[in-house]
Amino acid sequence: MSSNDLHYLELVEVARRLEVGALSPVALTEAMLQRIEKLDGGLKSYATVTADLALKQAREAEAEIRRGAYRGPLHGVPIAVKDLCYTKGIPTAAGMAIHKSFKPDHDSTVVERFAEAGAVLLGKLQLTEGAFADHHPSIPPPLNPWHKDHWSGASSSGSGVATAAGLCFASLGSDTGGSIRFPSAANGVTGLKPTWGRVSRYGVFALAESLDHIGPMTRSAADAAAVLSVIAGADPNDPTAVQDPVPNYLAALPRGIRGIRIGVDRAFNTTGVDKDMVKVVDDALAVLADLGADIREARFPSPDKVVKEWLPLCAVETAVAHEATFPKHADQYGSGLRGVIELGRGLSGLDLTKILIERAAFRGQVNAFFQDVDLLVIPAQYAASPTTATMATLGDDPKAIETLLRFTAPFDVTGSPTITLPGGFTAKGLPIAFQLVSRPLEEDLLLRAGHAYQLATDWHKRRPPV
Repeated sequence: MSSNDLHYLELVEVARRLEVGALSPVALTEAMLQRIEKLDGGLKSYATVTADLALKQAREAEAEIRRGAYRGPLHGVPIAVKDLCYTKGIPTAAGMAIHKSFKPDHDSTVVERFAEAGAVLLGKLQLTEGAFADHHPSIPPPLNPWHKDHWSGASSSGSGVATAAGLCFASLGSDTGGSIRFPSAANGVTGLKPTWGRVSRYGVFALAESLDHIGPMTRSAADAAAVLSVIAGADPNDPTAVQDPVPNYLAALPRGIRGIRIGVDRAFNTTGVDKDMVKVVDDALAVLADLGADIREARFPSPDKVVKEWLPLCAVETAVAHEATFPKHADQYGSGLRGVIELGRGLSGLDLTKILIERAAFRGQVNAFFQDVDLLVIPAQYAASPTTATMATLGDDPKAIETLLRFTAPFDVTGSPTITLPGGFTAKGLPIAFQLVSRPLEEDLLLRAGHAYQLATDWHKRRPPV
């Protein structure tokens, strides 16, 4: 890779070069800022670029590394975060017109942990309004760098675009119904949705608190391991953050997956799924088998009820999250977010309780399923690479929304961790991805499997034509 392609290096390789002094954090940050200035006017992935802060952090990192005070794999590495993570004194709008001037008086825990790791914050990445389905009418959506007419994903669209296009070395996304996984698949990057509570949500705008997950969007499983090691862990400011110790995810990667039991439910994986996606899942299974995994036919519990009930559950929690500004400022909301809040405000206690009972039952069924397998392999979504025009009409048909959410929402409902991995391309040259799912707090296994797969394939190394 030439010096002109430094922006496309994996984070772990950038880290190696920074540690030994082969790369300068300042020069690297300057180059990334120049690339953002050159390209992002067309891609629209950034909501805010924090050039002054980034250069200040880069100078500090360079001085520390030179004197031997190396902090770890994120030290001096330019990254970015979804613009729902609070940043002290820096606008944090969450994709909402109503919050465009909001400047928090403190950092979110994830931003604080990036700073403690010595990372360089290039800026805040654009998202759908309030992290729901649609971008606010006043905000241009980020464009897929592989093809402008194809979906860039929701809601972490800016994170997917920036990571794929070489505008940061890693980013953070959030996932409530699929919003790390959809843009990871759409843009050809690796996305990890951790176990619910594995990463603190303190200082992060909520969409639906019991469904919201924060996780890394990166160029590889190894990069995701490096980021998760920094942001995961207990947090006194978030009582829902998991107390369990954080493993050394990077150190576990070389263990491979020989003997790991991978379940496949072929009926689940093919119902309503296009042929390109089916082929990518089948091809991935063949690679995983060659790597020594024990592929087993399995029957996954039907997610139909929880997929159907995801929207009202999300809606009522979204209504709670927006109680301070809705309906008082309803006129400043886009139609999509306004509609889901109104749905939530109209839900009865009886209806909500039925949903919660079904959620608990499904979580138990999934826990039982994972007694017999270690990982589940599934599509990232029903279609390999939908167009923006197709996705714009999705809201007109509740069944179409359920089809979209079939492979993502169930694992927000259960809080299970998943990894999304690039696994092929369409004839038109658009990336296609698949997912692996594991038991709670087994991100180390997901990352090991993803790393082993990526050592044997090069799909994650393909770059968009920008």
